[in-house]
Amino acid sequence: MLVFAVINFALLILMYRLFGKAGLFVWIGMSTVLANIQVLKTVEMVGLVATLGNITYGTVFLATDILNENHGKKEAKKAVWMGFSSLLIMTIVMQIALRFTPPHADDFAQESLETIFDLIPNIAIGSMLAYLVSQYIDVWIYGKLKQLLPSQKHLWIRNNGSTMISQFVDTLIFCSIAFYNVHDFEVWLSILFTTYVIKFVVSVLDTPFLYIAKNMNSKLKEDL
Repeated sequence: MLVFAVINFALLILMYRLFGKAGLFVWIGMSTVLANIQVLKTVEMVGLVATLGNITYGTVFLATDILNENHGKKEAKKAVWMGFSSLLIMTIVMQIALRFTPPHADDFAQESLETIFDLIPNIAIGSMLAYLVSQYIDVWIYGKLKQLLPSQKHLWIRNNGSTMISQFVDTLIFCSIAFYNVHDFEVWLSILFTTYVIKFVVSVLDTPFLYIAKNMNSKLKEDL
């Protein structure tokens, strides 16, 4: 799973290298959709059972932090809304697509698509609300920390401080809405804890990639 996380971060950096901030906008929109599909797959990471979507979703926070660091808070906020719009549009379009019933006689994918995209309302609402609130908190905290600690040597503090707080808010909102009245409190608390631990690990792993993006941006400016 650590290899999968590194591959995701490396591909994000490649998109940034090839396409600049436009590549990050594309990545954020794509990753919000992919993460909500991958959330259906259960895996084990550092001894904890979690959903695969937590890793891809974690790259969204890295992308917005890179935008905030290299291109400003306004661009980071724009990216947040682009990601939210991508997720909302995917949800709406796929719900309509599933309603084309009965399927054609040659159709073989309807049941599989229903399994993936026929979302429980609590999960869909929880996912979108958690994304929007946590991303705005991430952008705001990162901006404040950048004002207080502007040096590049404090880059890891800005990155981890903003991401770890916003990821906790994201986890709390999602678990509260998605699993409301679904599990006993002890089970709900366990899900909250393990989900956040996975996100915490992923947020630590992304720190070197933020430094790469920072240095990459400086080199591109020098080339210009």
